[in-house]
Amino acid sequence: MSQPQSILLIEDQHDIAANIWDFLERRGYRIDHAADGEAGLAAALAGGFDVIVLDLGLPRLDGLDLCRRLREAGRDTPILMLTARDTLDDKLRGFAEGADDYLVKPFAMKELEARIRVVHRRGQPLPGAALAVGDLTFDPSAMLAARGGRSMPLTRAQSALLERLMRRSPQIVGHRELIEAVWGDEGGDTAALHTHVYELRKLIDRPFAVALIQSVHGVGYRLAAP
Repeated sequence: MSQPQSILLIEDQHDIAANIWDFLERRGYRIDHAADGEAGLAAALAGGFDVIVLDLGLPRLDGLDLCRRLREAGRDTPILMLTARDTLDDKLRGFAEGADDYLVKPFAMKELEARIRVVHRRGQPLPGAALAVGDLTFDPSAMLAARGGRSMPLTRAQSALLERLMRRSPQIVGHRELIEAVWGDEGGDTAALHTHVYELRKLIDRPFAVALIQSVHGVGYRLAAP
């Protein structure tokens, strides 16, 4: 699988941005930098990046707002959040706005690179033919679900979760297996998993009379048709 090459760094603290730039450039990455949210959003919308490294505390446009606007515009470039906000609510809000993973400052540069590789790997198209459970269908390569005549584009995290649940249907899929399906061997936790499942349910279950995704308390989730 190809490795990420082009990184957009959106960070307003000059010393942090310079350190990240120098480290990644020495590792062979091409780096573009924006020092505020408005400039970062414009660069992200222009496209051409494999991964976006996004600080949350930005001037002119907050990182969470930037992330939400980017996803609302249909851009699916993987986003790694950098945050000094080490509270669960802040992390979960970041995931809800469409971020893929996060690092809390301060962090080691080698960990930053590892997380960049993880979110990029998650951004690759999922293999396999279309799946169907009951009236729900899912095309992994297009990250597109459909139910009741409604077409629903999914994020990478939602796609990874739905693909695993549908392939294992109607079996229970444990929390750890689902976390690994989304984040691989690095990143992710149960709280982040629950947030992504909540967002997925809003799309494929909440508008319909019958819910397909079922919680198994303390164990995991399963997707099953009635």
